[in-house]
Amino acid sequence: MKPTALLRRTSARTLITAGLVTSLALVSGCAKSEDDTGKDKSGTQRGDSGQVVASPSAGSGETCDIAAFGGERTDLKNATVGFSQSEKEANPFRIAETESIKAEADKRGVKLLTANAQSQFSKQISDVQDLIAKGADLLVVAPLNSDGWEPVLQAASAKHIPIITVDRKINATACKDYVSFIGSDFVEQGKRAADQMIEATGGKGEVAILLGTAGNNVTTERTKGFEDRIEEKAPGLKVVFKQTGEFSREKGQSVTENLIQSNPGIAGIYAENDEMGLGAVNALKGAGKKAGDIKIVTVDGTRNAVQGIVDGWISGVVESNPRFGPLAFQTLDTFTKGGKVAQDIVIQDSAYTEDNAEADLGKAY
Repeated sequence: MKPTALLRRTSARTLITAGLVTSLALVSGCAKSEDDTGKDKSGTQRGDSGQVVASPSAGSGETCDIAAFGGERTDLKNATVGFSQSEKEANPFRIAETESIKAEADKRGVKLLTANAQSQFSKQISDVQDLIAKGADLLVVAPLNSDGWEPVLQAASAKHIPIITVDRKINATACKDYVSFIGSDFVEQGKRAADQMIEATGGKGEVAILLGTAGNNVTTERTKGFEDRIEEKAPGLKVVFKQTGEFSREKGQSVTENLIQSNPGIAGIYAENDEMGLGAVNALKGAGKKAGDIKIVTVDGTRNAVQGIVDGWISGVVESNPRFGPLAFQTLDTFTKGGKVAQDIVIQDSAYTEDNAEADLGKAY
């Protein structure tokens, strides 16, 4: 049975303790030294089995606890967790993300309810409402869009159900509507992709951006980071084309086919995820282009994209690690026991280049 004392929401805000930062970083029981966890060739710290690791600054900023949120202290082992996946699991990112959540729930002996919105936002809203109706005490949500979550937030608030979002944010108030966001620094990802593009092109020429799906913070922030860095460091590079590829391989291919017809002198393509980048590769092959004729930089870190570096078709990949299971459940465990958790938990991401792609292929997902 769960304790019945309901702790009312307060306005308290305190800084996260150093101890909590450590507990968040040492996921999946990995209380190890830096040498144990190891660093990849980009200098990024990694956890065991490629699990996400909170960055050293993950505990900075505002925090949330059960008293501030308004909820019930719970033993996670006695709780039911609902997980809402946003997109079809044809995408390796989504496959790895769901597998990580399921594996950690199984490891901890936690009852898990799952749903997949199949890339339909209206379905995701009804999915989460259904998870609540089925008795989910806690929710982990991978949002399709950032806006439009009011029906879910109202239903969850009525039952004081804590929500953690992973990989994308929702436009709502932390520690009121939801507890924490766990994910990458997407602006920084865009900057790192720009650095790779500058190196690949020599900082000169015309480049195109295959945008992700409209309506979420990932697309907006990856675009901002890339464009800001290009403007800052490579004025000789000009972004002359931007069009959504909807984070899909098929759309990325069709957009690239049109791109190389309308802009035959394009020097580089920045794809805001690997699937669109791989679609671009297919388009270039179909047009009779040779590997390296047009430089491609992508974001995600899927095995196929990293293999694309090895094969010469892709110049660089900025990782966006989807293995959120251990860190998400550690955050829920800390929170439901009354501990403080950061409202924004930024993870560390690796990168793949010609220098490390072949050696690090096994780390890709």
